Amino acid sequence: MAIKRGSKVETSFGSASMTDLMFLLIIFFMVAMTMVNTNALQVLLPKGTTRVDEKPTTTVTVTENLEYFIDGNPTTFDALEPLLVKRFEGVEKPVVMVSMDKNVRVDEFAKLMNMAKRCGFSLFMMTAP
Repeated sequence: MAIKRGSKVETSFGSASMTDLMFLLIIFFMVAMTMVNTNALQVLLPKGTTRVDEKPTTTVTVTENLEYFIDGNPTTFDALEPLLVKRFEGVEKPVVMVSMDKNVRVDEFAKLMNMAKRCGFSLFMMTAP
């Protein structure tokens, strides 16, 4: 005696809407990542473990060839201090964010630290996450 089941449970799954959702998310993230550009000059940053949430007021970039830039504008090391002093006139607790290539010697960063101490700037170094 064969007993037949009156109703069958359907086990198929319609994945068309899930595919559409994933496609839209991929497009969103691709567009969002092209808008994120923290620094126009490409330098290799060293790895870091801490994060500074304070927003920098000025960014100084040092490339591997010891080229100095203030917010993307080229300058020399000798002209760097007067430009920063002029830029921070009347600013309380000025902050300088340093983006330095990881192949640059540490003594170059030490020179920047000494300059910041003389002028009363807070100096932070950018690192790769």
